[in-house]
Amino acid sequence: MPSPIRTVLSSMREHGVRHLLMGGQACILYGGAEFSRDTDLAVLASRDNLDRLRAALGSLNAHVVAVPPFEIEYLERGHAIHFECGAETPAAGMRVDVMSTMRNVPSFEVCWDRRSTFDLPELGPIDVLGLEDLVNCKKTRRDKDWPMIRRLVERHYLDATLAPTLERFRFWLGELRTPALLRECVERARVAGADVGEALDEVVRVREATRLAADGSPEDVIADAMAREEARERAADEAYWRPLIKELEKLRHSLRRGGG
Repeated sequence: MPSPIRTVLSSMREHGVRHLLMGGQACILYGGAEFSRDTDLAVLASRDNLDRLRAALGSLNAHVVAVPPFEIEYLERGHAIHFECGAETPAAGMRVDVMSTMRNVPSFEVCWDRRSTFDLPELGPIDVLGLEDLVNCKKTRRDKDWPMIRRLVERHYLDATLAPTLERFRFWLGELRTPALLRECVERARVAGADVGEALDEVVRVREATRLAADGSPEDVIADAMAREEARERAADEAYWRPLIKELEKLRHSLRRGGG
């Protein structure tokens, strides 16, 4: 992990900020990405925790870039607040993006309870958004996020060190985006025991791609269902962000009018 990112995470720890690493850096730790320039954090939007976050960012001489301003109401409504670390610090130029509420993802407290922890050299344990929550928050309108989802889930499924538990089968059956692997996973689920079989039946009822895989449909047919699934998620994300983007546009207009 590059030094500027370690500096940011160390500052968060030193100031006791309740946070979870997410975004590209989390994808790197899960093996789904090779490089990311920014540090994306999910934070608990409480007054005390945001005071600690303010102190941590102050130690990095970080300042808000663009809109919205660093206020709890914007975090609670689903906005991201963007910071850039000062040139005179070890994290010079590092972008830090902070969120608290995200589409498709439960509350911070729920995410905290099912977080993952990675022990990194020279940094120690790092709390990271759980893989299921990371995948869900990546279901956006952005083109770059969908190949990332496929890599994250595929790598998890192919990890021979992971025991095929009920919850993991449920995750794989619901999220695999490689038709051949989804068909393979369905066959594994059918012989894995009654509980996993019930989980397969549950996912089949709500996910078209898994139902088609269970029916033995060709891979191109399954891929078409996955494409429709992606299109629905992109549209939902577009609808979610539309009012938030309008709010940001009003803030920019107000700042220009006021000379800010």
